[in-house]
Amino acid sequence: MSGERKGRKDKTVYRCRECGAISPKWAGQCGDCGAWNALEEERPVAEAPSRFRSTGFAGTSEICELASVELADEIRTATGFSELDRVLGGGLVQGSVILIGGDPGIGKSTLLLQTLATLQAQQTGLYITGEESPQQISLRASRLGIKAPELRLLAETQVERILEAAARERPAIMVIDSIQTLYTGELQSAPGSVSQVRESAAQLVHFAKRTGTSLFLVGHVTKEGALAGPRVLEHMVDTVLYFEGDGDSRFRLIRAVKNRFGAVNEIGVFAMTEQGLKEVANPSSIFVSRHDEPVAGSVVMVTREGSRPLLVEVQALVSESHASNPRRVAVGLDQNRLAMLLAVMQRHCGVAMYDQDVFINVVGGVRISETAADLALILAILSSLRDRPLPSDLVVFGEIGLAGELRPVQNGQERLREAAHHGFKRAIIPKANLHRQSAGVLQVDAVKDIRAAVDLI
Repeated sequence: MSGERKGRKDKTVYRCRECGAISPKWAGQCGDCGAWNALEEERPVAEAPSRFRSTGFAGTSEICELASVELADEIRTATGFSELDRVLGGGLVQGSVILIGGDPGIGKSTLLLQTLATLQAQQTGLYITGEESPQQISLRASRLGIKAPELRLLAETQVERILEAAARERPAIMVIDSIQTLYTGELQSAPGSVSQVRESAAQLVHFAKRTGTSLFLVGHVTKEGALAGPRVLEHMVDTVLYFEGDGDSRFRLIRAVKNRFGAVNEIGVFAMTEQGLKEVANPSSIFVSRHDEPVAGSVVMVTREGSRPLLVEVQALVSESHASNPRRVAVGLDQNRLAMLLAVMQRHCGVAMYDQDVFINVVGGVRISETAADLALILAILSSLRDRPLPSDLVVFGEIGLAGELRPVQNGQERLREAAHHGFKRAIIPKANLHRQSAGVLQVDAVKDIRAAVDLI
């Protein structure tokens, strides 16, 4: 009978790497989340490790009233990069866990090495490398001109040994590069599997919360750009940052998609140089092309990323289509919204695009997810279709509804101030965003619908 229980306990199960669901047998599609080819083999653990049975991540399990909880100010540390501090919500919080992901070679390890070197004079740091040797880290620091002779390095992949070393060193900041290379001796599966990544991250998060250590976890990404491993990993950490950028561009964007200590969708802008990553003081200069002469199909809008207003150039190219189905290509914008706006143009402006190919691009590789780009998109398409350039000192923003009305957007006055700061002289905005202080150095034209906006230009 005991042999039957043992055999049943050691029976192999399959866990979905996307949602963590368990299946007794392998299948091509996960029955819970519907992901394809996501089930991975693992052996179940007989019981939870003792360190999780005695205490939890959140501290003691005593019941208390909300009013009795003492509020303490968050202890934040400046990282030495104002752009990184902005994304983190004002600095590095003691005991926080940050997961940072991005394509290979985009600069994740470089940024964290520079950050640790900058903070070494104030706080002790420990760099755990599971992919490179200490010699490779030293060569990179020498190549980038990073001077931090007292920075502590450890080449290790077993979580238990890492935690033992961290308990001895007591670092204030610790970097794990990367979480997919770690493993725990309590599981039999290979490093990088769903169970190993989840268990390794759980032990590290528990250590960070218990000791107040600020922890950076470097994560691999899939070919679709999402963080590899179980989705529960993103729920375990406090902050999730994505490193974005094209391989042929020297500019890099860090975007916060989750942050318990600050705003989401905040971005930081860096430039990759021979001395590592450098901050970009004026990000709007990246996303706006200053043409010598006005060109058709180009218009500048003011978008908002987190708490930062940015000037972004939207470009459109409209050409006659010889195919039965005209092409609709949008780079940096939602393609479904482009199709909707083309239908609005046909209904309320009498401009039919059924025989035209439409190509949309946002300069600089930034992606705009807010609806304030609707008006800029419409005007850029009309400018390209009629081959009539718009004024180079014009800036626009506004959301367009299906009835053709121009709807207000948030923080309209802040967007106008940003445009005036960069030398723009005229703005077309929704009528509901008009304010007595909107004038200033800008000539503000407030319109109520798309037809009135088209008549102005």
